[in-house]
Amino acid sequence: MTPLRGHDAQAGAFLNAMRGERLHHAWLLVGPKGVGKASFAKAAALRLLAEAADPSLAGEGLSVDSEHRIAKLFAARSHPDYRLVEREVWKKPDEVLPVDERKGDEALGRNIKVLQIRWLDRILSVAPSLSRRRAIVIDAADDMERGAANALLKSLEEPPAGTVFFLVSHMPGRLLPTIRSRCRTLRFNPLNDADMRAVLQAQLPEAGAAEIDALVKIGDGAPGQALRFAGLDIGALDAALEQLASTGDPNNATRVSLAKALAAKSAQPRYEAFLERAPAFIAAQAKDRHGPALEQALGSWGKARELAAGAIGLSLDPQATVFQLGSYVAALAQGGSAAKG
Repeated sequence: MTPLRGHDAQAGAFLNAMRGERLHHAWLLVGPKGVGKASFAKAAALRLLAEAADPSLAGEGLSVDSEHRIAKLFAARSHPDYRLVEREVWKKPDEVLPVDERKGDEALGRNIKVLQIRWLDRILSVAPSLSRRRAIVIDAADDMERGAANALLKSLEEPPAGTVFFLVSHMPGRLLPTIRSRCRTLRFNPLNDADMRAVLQAQLPEAGAAEIDALVKIGDGAPGQALRFAGLDIGALDAALEQLASTGDPNNATRVSLAKALAAKSAQPRYEAFLERAPAFIAAQAKDRHGPALEQALGSWGKARELAAGAIGLSLDPQATVFQLGSYVAALAQGGSAAKG
């Protein structure tokens, strides 16, 4: 579980409600992807269950000692009063999916299915076992198919006694208005650099300072997003992008070198990271431009995004794809000072 940092206000709001006379039965955790909403939901669920079973539990904040009996059950996912609902993992090594959708030779389903929500009826139909509380985390609620959302709505409309739902949402606008209206909303913001660095160092104790700095930069306040690039020498990829954008790569040397390096089969994870980073890099550069330079950058971004999005699914040649993406980045050098003027 990613360490919690930078969400003290949200933790305080939940703890005050939990220890008050009335605790809302459903919490909607909204904010950018990767800022720690799911980690918060799990930590809040654990604290809820631990204090309910052990009212004398000491300590402030959401943390619970890993040696606590409830924490051990929670970590083993064997706590009878806790359920985590997320997209199912299934094994299909030949399936072509984006890098963030793959877990080794396993892949994540596209949606949270209606049966997954209906299966909750088994736990919701009986009283909690270890205390008067029960916790359900749905990560992410945005991933529910329509039938699943409707099934969940029934539970939110008539919540079983003692049950608290935590709905993680990156795009709350995709949720049914009736679901949003039955939840208390907690909003999460991107972390500052200090908190980002602390989370990444805790998660990557072997990583050097240069890698941490690079991950902080590309994470943009979302450690969960940054962690996807760990171990891929993302700093070197960004340095190559910077060079392309500043020099225009007049003799093609940088593009050829980069294309050859990322075309190797062993470089597949870095290749997929580059497919994501190149359009994002162009988009970031466009923010500092205006007039014709902005128009050019937006054009390059659109082309890069389209190419990168189809590269894996269409089985495009990696070497040619990297070279072409590099060309879109190199085009940023055209116009020179006009981009900043």
